Amino acid sequence: MTADGRTPLADGLSMPARFSPHERSYVAWPVIDEQRWSLDTARREHAAVITAIARFEPVTVVAHPDVAATISDYLDLSDPIELLEIPTDDTWIRDNGPIFVTNRSGGVAVVAFPFNGWGEKAKHANDEKISERIATAREMRCYPAPLCLEGGGFSVDGEGTLIATEQYLLNPNRNPGWSREKIERELHDYLGIEKVIWVGNGLVEDSGPVSTDGHTDNVVQFIRPGEVLLQTVRDRSNPNYDFCQENLRRLERATDANGRSLEVIELDLLPYTEPINGVRYPVPYVNYYVVNGGVIVPANGAPEDDEALERLAKILPDREIATVPSVALAVDGGGVGCITQQQPVGAPLS
Repeated sequence: MTADGRTPLADGLSMPARFSPHERSYVAWPVIDEQRWSLDTARREHAAVITAIARFEPVTVVAHPDVAATISDYLDLSDPIELLEIPTDDTWIRDNGPIFVTNRSGGVAVVAFPFNGWGEKAKHANDEKISERIATAREMRCYPAPLCLEGGGFSVDGEGTLIATEQYLLNPNRNPGWSREKIERELHDYLGIEKVIWVGNGLVEDSGPVSTDGHTDNVVQFIRPGEVLLQTVRDRSNPNYDFCQENLRRLERATDANGRSLEVIELDLLPYTEPINGVRYPVPYVNYYVVNGGVIVPANGAPEDDEALERLAKILPDREIATVPSVALAVDGGGVGCITQQQPVGAPLS
């Protein structure tokens, strides 16, 4: 059902944090060759992520009907893994998929934000309809929103605070002519956000003609209310050093929707892949995905892995650490968090 003319906030709904309890997770199945990597490798990495999540909670694999049959070459489609056939263009369901909102009575609904292929960089005729189609499949209320918004471009604490990069959310290729204030009003009305904390930029490597223009999921996410994990780097010659330091300064000065200063935990480890066609790609540990009782972390045998996993285990002591390869994801500019989307616990609102 479409919520005709109403907003989630008016109906008492807001967005919970990624670390809130999940009903299930969604992962979209690769359709075509990724921009710089092989389709088989991408599918193997997606299958590894799906298998890891399924140890902790149900997973819905969203697949284009034309390629759904290929899943059986990589996965067993049996409980707790289900198939939902929906036409798709790409695999980044964090960005093109639904954003779920909840109310205090445990009701869940979908917000369908327009998706324009990361600023018209990629085809998106199917992807821009995924949110509504998942809402229909779940018989769940759907709120069409005016703001072009991608889930990988922000992080919320579940208590009214959102962090986003100016590089991404103020980019005119998303919402041309929109002021910062207008964007904040839409975030308030559709996600229940009371305070937006603006950092500057994402990773340097997340810029250019095939990028997301600096999504937050590669640089910062809330660990819990009042506490964030921030990507920084030790090497001053790394081109990300200055941007990371500026993000650190902004977060250390910020307060959240409840007036609290943020505790900022730096993760100053940023491994890179081995050279692929002469290029090394970052694999940020910050782009992990929290599940019920666990956390799925990219780890590719880099020298930094052991230290990063040890530190994450201390930061998230109540969650089991599970690791997955993500070289193909890194080559295409993403990570585990980019190909996943959580549905919070609750009953669908009609």
